[in-house]
Amino acid sequence: MDNRPIGIFDSGLGGLTAVKETVRRLPGENIIFFGDTGRVPYGTRSAPTIIRYALEDMRFLKRFDIKAAVVACGTVSTTALPQLRENFSLPIYGVTEAAVAAAVRETRSGRIGVIGTNASIRSGTYERLLRQRLPDAAVISRPCPLLVPLVEDGRFDPEDPVVRLLLCEYLTPILEFGADTLILGCTHYPLLRAAVSAVCGNGVTLIDPGRETAEVLARELAADGLAADPGRRGSVSCYVSDDAQSFSRFGGMFLGADITATVSLCDIFDETAAKHEG
Repeated sequence: MDNRPIGIFDSGLGGLTAVKETVRRLPGENIIFFGDTGRVPYGTRSAPTIIRYALEDMRFLKRFDIKAAVVACGTVSTTALPQLRENFSLPIYGVTEAAVAAAVRETRSGRIGVIGTNASIRSGTYERLLRQRLPDAAVISRPCPLLVPLVEDGRFDPEDPVVRLLLCEYLTPILEFGADTLILGCTHYPLLRAAVSAVCGNGVTLIDPGRETAEVLARELAADGLAADPGRRGSVSCYVSDDAQSFSRFGGMFLGADITATVSLCDIFDETAAKHEG
């Protein structure tokens, strides 16, 4: 058994979808979440910049003596996962691999759609991993650059005309392609799940990368003897690099609890930032 915390990071609010699923699946684990709200979005950045940000984010989380890390960011998972694993000697879980495994398991026709940030789609990682697991897969990928800012602004209501307009524009080519499975290739996107379902209809299975990653995390922590003591109650502590008030408001709405007391504004380059958690 190992009661050290799990570290989870994202460019902003979206990573809370992975936090929610991890709490659901592993209620006894302590979680340290970092949202880099001062530099969101990552998806419009170059690969070298994304890698640099990811390494900095992980160095911050390492100060909390974490036992494992979840990269709750599709952009980082597709662009910087090898560099993270090369530089840090702890289990690191990206959201891409679990999402791909689920899509291959769920598809009936082999026609799979992927939506993500510009950087995620540009990397080609989803297509490569899908064809490794399902060589005959027919894959269509679409960048959706305006969805992350929309979610960060708290707009994910299916009845919001702007939300529906954007989703119709982004998803119509995927529906015309005949995809029966859609990977929500950014952890912000599950916040739009109801709106995406309204556009896609019941014939398309949606893959939530945070949920799938939480399942993999639970299995592997148990197998490696890293799970927390049974019966304990875990906690969630959140750190952001900018605008803790907005993060608390939207994050609390999504998680269904007041998280104001657990959100701290921090400077990830300040070596004393995690001192009180040590």
